[in-house]
Amino acid sequence: MRKYWVAGGLGVGLVLCFLALLVVGVYSAAAGLAGGAGRAVGLAKGAVPAAYQPLVQKWGNLCPAINPALLAAQLYQESGWNPRAQSPAAAQGIAQFIPGTWQTHGVDGNGDGRRDVWDPADAIPSAASYDCELAKYVKDVPGNPAHNMLAAYNAGAYRVIKAGGVPAISETQNYVRIITTLAKSFEAPVGRVAPSRQAASAIYFAQEQLGKPYLWGGNGTPEDNGRFDCSGLTKAAYHTVGIELPRVANDQWNAGPHPKRDELLPGDLVFFAHNLNDPRSIHHVGIYVGGGYMINAPYTGAVIRFDKIDKPDYIGATRVTEDGAKALPSANAA
Repeated sequence: MRKYWVAGGLGVGLVLCFLALLVVGVYSAAAGLAGGAGRAVGLAKGAVPAAYQPLVQKWGNLCPAINPALLAAQLYQESGWNPRAQSPAAAQGIAQFIPGTWQTHGVDGNGDGRRDVWDPADAIPSAASYDCELAKYVKDVPGNPAHNMLAAYNAGAYRVIKAGGVPAISETQNYVRIITTLAKSFEAPVGRVAPSRQAASAIYFAQEQLGKPYLWGGNGTPEDNGRFDCSGLTKAAYHTVGIELPRVANDQWNAGPHPKRDELLPGDLVFFAHNLNDPRSIHHVGIYVGGGYMINAPYTGAVIRFDKIDKPDYIGATRVTEDGAKALPSANAA
């Protein structure tokens, strides 16, 4: 789908000048935006697979301690939206309930007379209901109600009450941080998203790869002769600035908040999907450089190059953050 090599008719010097002007110009215009980043609420467009979006939107507003983005973050962290997920500890379904907890807290969310842990129409409402039950237990504890609820989910309500807030347990504190950070990648921004501090260096790395042949599965290693595929390139670019992204493009989508098309800045990851309502269908990623262009590794037979981003399969963008990348399930498992 990426049909031409934009820099093909340009000399290398002109390409680098073109890139430099884009980066400098866009960053100059954005210099004052960091302090204006707004608190995000609701669900970002396409953040949740379309099949589950109405359930998450509805049940994410069940009580004040949760919101749709927070509920989405929990579900994504637990199962990656897989309704048939089963862990070695026998946690089951999209919300990863263990059987004993399901027996006590599972609800018939769709009113069909059954409580089915494998049915998202029951499991998603049950997850929200369980969160709200925990929030009630710790409602008189000082501090952030959502943080206390998440701590109770991880460590139990008694420990939260006894500690007077999130207890000093590293696993629990990490869980609260992961979910609240990951929630930002599901939120619809109400203000501009803060610029990335690491973006320029990531772009510089990608720029150095221009002209290299595409290699499916390529990570740029000596065994790959320094060649990349699309997500291998973006992963390697952010690795140079100390940010570890997942290997697969559709997992990189949740590495930070999602700026709107007219708010893109150099360094943002731009994504393309088969289904614009389902981020799990993302099939391509590039690094935005400004002016409507990205650097990307397009497909077998092509080279790493500049391409326009405005294509029918453009689903959106992610402004990568270090905390966002660390919060991803694949990063936690590493």
